[in-house]
Amino acid sequence: MSQLIRPNNYCRLLDARQTEQGIKLIKEFFQQNLSTELRLRRVTAPLFVMKGLGINDDLNGVERPVSFPIRDMGDQQAEVVHSLAKWKRLTLAEYHVEPGYGIYTDMNAIRADEEMDNLHSLYVDQWDWEAVIRPEQRTLSFLRQVVERIYSALRRTEYLVCETYQQLRPFLPEQISFIHAEELLQMYPNLTPKEREDAICRERGAVFIIGIGGRLSNGEKHDGRAPDYDDWSTTAENGLPGLNGDILIWYPVLERAIELSSMGIRVDKTSLLLQLQLEGQQDRQQLYFHQQLLADRLPLSIGGGIGQSRLCMVLLHKAHIGEIQASIWPDDMRRECRQLNMPLI
Repeated sequence: MSQLIRPNNYCRLLDARQTEQGIKLIKEFFQQNLSTELRLRRVTAPLFVMKGLGINDDLNGVERPVSFPIRDMGDQQAEVVHSLAKWKRLTLAEYHVEPGYGIYTDMNAIRADEEMDNLHSLYVDQWDWEAVIRPEQRTLSFLRQVVERIYSALRRTEYLVCETYQQLRPFLPEQISFIHAEELLQMYPNLTPKEREDAICRERGAVFIIGIGGRLSNGEKHDGRAPDYDDWSTTAENGLPGLNGDILIWYPVLERAIELSSMGIRVDKTSLLLQLQLEGQQDRQQLYFHQQLLADRLPLSIGGGIGQSRLCMVLLHKAHIGEIQASIWPDDMRRECRQLNMPLI
């Protein structure tokens, strides 16, 4: 319960019926805009994958995947996906997607180790997307272009929602700013990473923080990132390592920064081997996904995930993600949220 953010004088601007209609509006409109902006086609995705192939996303490397035995396959173990970061790249190769085009899908996951609060749930739903790129596009400038196109789709969706429900007022700034995690550290050396995110988002409204996963000059990471999908070690045009990052916005309802998307240019062979070495995970080279990449059977790509429930929460001005999605919450959290005028589904 200590994780619960209790906004002062919170007022629900949409009732239950309007909220459900708004969720449908946002999901249908945004995914069409995302598809158009990045030239993506929808594909069907798995809820679970086989254990031991290196396909499941390791997130920060400590979260335990939900697993179960498959009776008709001799009790081999399957894992519920954490995300589809690696599966999507395998799918690009399987579908022979050309450079400049890509795929997106509805990803549904269970993350049993999440600390439940206003933004985090056991149930995760996001748009996972991945696009094929050329070698010359593995640059920071190309990454910035893609981020700006995604942000444009976010703002168009906000405009539609506010036109539909005029009691809502738009708050996203016209432009998104870019800053490297190392630059952010130098600006706020005495703050924690989350406090630095709050400070920069409060100032600029919407920010893409570059270079998530590598160690900064203070010897710490801004945030964890698995070593085998995003490229956080390649030095970019600004002289700092990192071809990945997070889209964050300042959310006035909760008065804090909120991450809407984690994304980046994916590892090539060189950065994969380096990052596995830096993280002491060279043994992963023997897994199926990694063998495919090292054998040049996978295309170069860029990709990420955009939280569906979280985006709906923000654009509908809700104070808790449980007002958007049906999940399991502690009884005391349900009771207090009801008292705070944010009843959980």
